[in-house]
Amino acid sequence: MKRVTKAVFPVAGMGSRFLPATKASPKEMMPVVDKPLIQYAVEEAVAAGITDMVFITGRNKRAIEDHFDTAYELESELAARGKNDLLRMVQEVIPKHVNCIYIRQTVALGLGHAVLCAQPVVQDEPFAVILADDLIDGEPPIIQQMIEVSQRHQCSVLGVQDVPRSHTGQYGIVSATNLEPNVELAHGIIEKPSPDVAPSTLAVVGRYILTPRIFHHLAQVKAGAGGEIQLTDGIAALLREEKLLAYRFNGIRYDCGSKLGYLKAQVAFALKREDLRDGFADYLATLK
Repeated sequence: MKRVTKAVFPVAGMGSRFLPATKASPKEMMPVVDKPLIQYAVEEAVAAGITDMVFITGRNKRAIEDHFDTAYELESELAARGKNDLLRMVQEVIPKHVNCIYIRQTVALGLGHAVLCAQPVVQDEPFAVILADDLIDGEPPIIQQMIEVSQRHQCSVLGVQDVPRSHTGQYGIVSATNLEPNVELAHGIIEKPSPDVAPSTLAVVGRYILTPRIFHHLAQVKAGAGGEIQLTDGIAALLREEKLLAYRFNGIRYDCGSKLGYLKAQVAFALKREDLRDGFADYLATLK
């Protein structure tokens, strides 16, 4: 396999679970402390050596493009006021060597279709898919961990974690056998099975390393419920002809697509900050 240099960020979703906050602002721009979710996702990719960020956007997503663009007026104002720390922070939102590429998903046809939209840019290279809703705190970064597994085994890798059986209907669920510590050889994948038929409790959670062969299968997938093309269906077809692994990553996942997960992330990331930790911990201790 070639080295992974491209990451795809599907960011065209409506974010309906956070209305009215997401009525006019992308859910990916919701901040955790002082950085939007999409910036955490991009920083994870950059830390893994990825240089091309491919955003699959939709209507009302202009704020994402603006966030990673140069803000000339803001930078000039900060420079004039001598606020050099803030100026440097704004200028370093995206490193100079990183490319941002935006592709419009004109019709909301699901995650599988969003990934398929990236084909003209990705072409014949392996690539990462990162869902910004899943904020995962790990060292080394989760995508870096997965790239290392992918390179070692020369195949696609899914980021997974065990979930309560009662929650299998919220995830793609993998059936697999253990290959090595934290690595499972996948035999099948089912989208959102009910607990009574789920083959396991091993859930795919927002991180993928995929070979370009996935595009062939996504182009063949028939739309399912709601008229959406499911990425899970494309992966199920892919693993029938290629080895595919499920990797139990080393990190803590916060499901920021849910209000409870988002609030947990706020607390956890605030307590990681030296400038906030003590005061915030003292405040939390006063709550009952």
